[in-house]
Amino acid sequence: MPYILITTQIRLETGPTMVGDEYSDPAIMTYLGAKKTTMLGNNFSEYYVDEPPRLVLDKLEKLGYRVVTMTGVGQTLVWCLHKETSELCQHPVMS
Repeated sequence: MPYILITTQIRLETGPTMVGDEYSDPAIMTYLGAKKTTMLGNNFSEYYVDEPPRLVLDKLEKLGYRVVTMTGVGQTLVWCLHKETSELCQHPVMS
């Protein structure tokens, strides 16, 4: 899983932080200490941690993830992270 999105509400920059969706890697979610939650009215689940985004970004950096971009969408802050994988680098591009 080379990409991860994390988000938080501007007024909640100290947490909680949304760190994944229902298809996220369970090992990464366990490492982050994330809890899977389904909000009332939603038909999908998300993973949350009580920590602020800065601490989540620090943990993901230790796993090899790097911030690709960050933006604000309304009252939400969004970070997109990417991890280079050796598997992707070892396979030649098919022509």
